[in-house]
Amino acid sequence: MCGISGFFDFKGVSTPVILDAMTDALEHRGPDGRGAYFEQNDSGIIGLGHRRLSIIDLSETGKQPMQFSELCITFNGEIYNYQDIKNELILNGHSFTGNSDTEVILHAFKEWGTSCLEKLKGMFAFVIYDKKHQKITAVRDRVGVKPLFYYLHDDLFMFSSELKSFHQHPKFNKTINKNAVADFIQYGNIPGSQSIFQFCNKLQPGHYLELNLKNGEVKENKYWNVYDAFNKPKLTIDFEEAKSITTDKLKDAFELRMVADVPVGVFLSGGYDSTCVTAILQQNRSEKLKTYTIGVPDIGLNEAPFAKEIAQYLGTDHTELNCTINDAQELISELPFFYDEPFADSSAIPTILVSKMARKHVTVALSADGGDELFAGYNRYDYMLKYGRKLEKIPKIFRKSLAGAMGLIPADQLPILKNKYNFHQRYEKVKKLLKEYDNEAIMMSLSQQYTSEQISKILNFNTEDNRDLAFFSKELKAEYLTPLSYMLAIDFQTYLVDDIMQKVDRASMAVSLEGREPFLDHDLIDWAAQLPDDFKYKSGIKKYILKEIVHEMVPKEMMERPKMGFAIPIAEWLAKDLRPLVESYLTKELLDHHNLFDTDFIEKLKFDVFKGKKEMASKLWYFLMFQMWYERWMK
Repeated sequence: MCGISGFFDFKGVSTPVILDAMTDALEHRGPDGRGAYFEQNDSGIIGLGHRRLSIIDLSETGKQPMQFSELCITFNGEIYNYQDIKNELILNGHSFTGNSDTEVILHAFKEWGTSCLEKLKGMFAFVIYDKKHQKITAVRDRVGVKPLFYYLHDDLFMFSSELKSFHQHPKFNKTINKNAVADFIQYGNIPGSQSIFQFCNKLQPGHYLELNLKNGEVKENKYWNVYDAFNKPKLTIDFEEAKSITTDKLKDAFELRMVADVPVGVFLSGGYDSTCVTAILQQNRSEKLKTYTIGVPDIGLNEAPFAKEIAQYLGTDHTELNCTINDAQELISELPFFYDEPFADSSAIPTILVSKMARKHVTVALSADGGDELFAGYNRYDYMLKYGRKLEKIPKIFRKSLAGAMGLIPADQLPILKNKYNFHQRYEKVKKLLKEYDNEAIMMSLSQQYTSEQISKILNFNTEDNRDLAFFSKELKAEYLTPLSYMLAIDFQTYLVDDIMQKVDRASMAVSLEGREPFLDHDLIDWAAQLPDDFKYKSGIKKYILKEIVHEMVPKEMMERPKMGFAIPIAEWLAKDLRPLVESYLTKELLDHHNLFDTDFIEKLKFDVFKGKKEMASKLWYFLMFQMWYERWMK
């Protein structure tokens, strides 16, 4: 795992000093070494930079940027099946100087061009400079585990693992993309290919970009699409056979992610996904897996005791960190540096904390993200499948009347229910669902903080209609469209990429820890998409097949308990401990500086949160996170 950056300057004014500054802005991603490639040719100046976190081939032969023939690469990620590809290349006459997966990518690209991407299993973002054909090829992995930003403006092309590199180039134009601001306030992240800055984009998962250095032409190409899996007939297979094959595919995917020349650990929360990873990997090992859990007893949402019980049952070498509210709150001031475009998922805080703990013992940690998207684990699937049909039967006029009544009764005034996990947020979502119901409407109501109509009143500018966002995709063919497959495919293209992957990458890389995602193997993804819906969601049981697999390794009674999760008590913090932070960043003076938002709306929002309206807390948190980002990167 590493950090990559670089540029091609058609005007030929960029320097090695600029390249070094861009690269060293990513030192946290790669503290073990740095490298640079700089060249001037007839078209301009190219610079490739690399910060190294040594995982495979710790010797000098693994150093980057790496050259072979007319090709030069800077690479971030891991290719888990690189030995198999290497053996195939050797049969084709290739010879190697080292044992790194980076060298294998270079030879594979030389042998097969971009067709080599079909062979790669892993998480990756890399850029290859082809001297002979004067072309740059930038690639991002299928799922989007690894980030890759690029900038194209005024004859300057730049790329980087994180936006902060671009700030080091004197020609970087950091004009804010107002459409992205609007989307952030709606979703809590910046979705799709856009960035917070104009002229900046994220290379989308499963895509590669080609830049012709002779004429400046840019082309983006898609080499993988999750809808290819969803647009296949469901398997005609009995449940026991499906469970057996799924177990084998899980084992294959998990074992591939254990390839490393450094210690590897596993994040264990005690939930089904992380328990599945841990149990399968520990099952056939004599040595104990290293597992890690974080607990914050002060806030009453603490899964650490359950994780410890699972670890003891499976026989892992378990480490538990109990942190305090102060430990968590102290990280908030650091968030705008590591999340260098606005990001509002507060679970980034515990993710950084557990990464920091694990990094003391290992360099690689396996996470269990993706299980919910593959096997239907989110509570919102209940809204669609359990309650959706009931809502649909209620006449529209009655649904709207009920939503109006709920609008008059704050969530915090409902006895018993108000103390339920995340109830305030769910209460708001149900109100939205009652107003309008179809597949797209329910997805948007569960994904957005504000409707488009509400956003137009909050913002001091007009926005374009971003119908190209994956939320509005029509790629799922009618013959394969079910409410569950629709939601799984949308979540895979949106929440997984724009929230979960971004959160985990920045949190782990903040402490120079490589995070791996064993559920996000593309063969496993393809298989899970074709499983019948009732294998994943059966009679109100989410992740049915995965749970049945886990129950064969861990007693059912040990696993079945109410879902707790780690939910930062944002409402209480904003109203009390973090109130000075809110008052400091969300002042009329600072908000008027950029004049993006209606300050009266934010003042009312602050008043409501300070008075105890917990359902408004996430909305206020979004503005706080934006303002802290703005003060860090725009001043």
